[in-house]
Amino acid sequence: MATYLGTHGGRIQNYTTDPDNPNKGEVWYNGTANTIKIEAVTTAGSWATGGNLNTGRSHFQGGGGEANTAALACGGLPATAKTEAYNGSSWTEVNDLNTARYGTSSGTFTSCLTTGGNGSLANTELWNGTNWTEVNDLNQGRFQLASAGADSTSALAFGGYTPPITYVALSETWNGTNWSEGNDMNTARYVLAGAGIATSALAYGGDSSPPGYTAETEAYNGTNWTEVNNLNTARFGTGSTNGSSNTSALASGGEVPGTGVTAVVEEWNGTNWTEVADLSVPRYAIGGAGTTSSAIAFGGDPTGTSTEEWTGAGAPQVRTISTD
Repeated sequence: MATYLGTHGGRIQNYTTDPDNPNKGEVWYNGTANTIKIEAVTTAGSWATGGNLNTGRSHFQGGGGEANTAALACGGLPATAKTEAYNGSSWTEVNDLNTARYGTSSGTFTSCLTTGGNGSLANTELWNGTNWTEVNDLNQGRFQLASAGADSTSALAFGGYTPPITYVALSETWNGTNWSEGNDMNTARYVLAGAGIATSALAYGGDSSPPGYTAETEAYNGTNWTEVNNLNTARFGTGSTNGSSNTSALASGGEVPGTGVTAVVEEWNGTNWTEVADLSVPRYAIGGAGTTSSAIAFGGDPTGTSTEEWTGAGAPQVRTISTD
């Protein structure tokens, strides 16, 4: 018969009170209460169908997503200036970008930044909740880059591609007025995903110079990029989330070498990637926004207009294990 020691490599710990920060699935004995307890998750995360985009497109990183009830779809491929706002049930066309592009976006529903796209485009535009305004350009124009940022006053743009065959590792920081070059990523790549804010960002997946599609994940601390644990499935064009730091993110869908378009979704907890519930529709080059508890995935190839809403797993809670 299997034992807890044999399965988990350690004995059940004996505490006089419950531990302060137990891991999901951790089991312990509370000597005061004379009970065995476990840190359990109440519900699993799941995807639900949302309202369709009005204009089908792909190759964009969504902006303005604090939750799956408030997101922006800005630009996209085929190169378009269209912007749509999501209210939790439907998309509504709002004011267009000044420059049609398939760039990257970060920020909030009312304070967003879009930059890059279309070959070596360096243009940056700021969204104030109503209109887009052109502001100062990136130092290095590029397309299919990724970004992270709390709002339109603070952002990070990283990776990308410049014609004819240049993979970019450069990261640039936006201070509300100008872009400044910072330390490069360890792996140059494009069609990658980004999450977090300008001082605590995450870059994952993408297409790099040979060997190509990558599972590499890098964390940014405001100064340097550090390689951390890889995605379980190497891919490019995965949907991303915004988040408030590099300790949480979703990687939704994408294209996998030798397999094609996938519906696989992974969740990052600050240390490791774990597979969670799949998208209903396989797709890549997806728009994505939100957090690991409330996210949205929209557009992409080959679906074009479909939207899915993610509700994360219930908060872990201590449960008593019956010994009857």
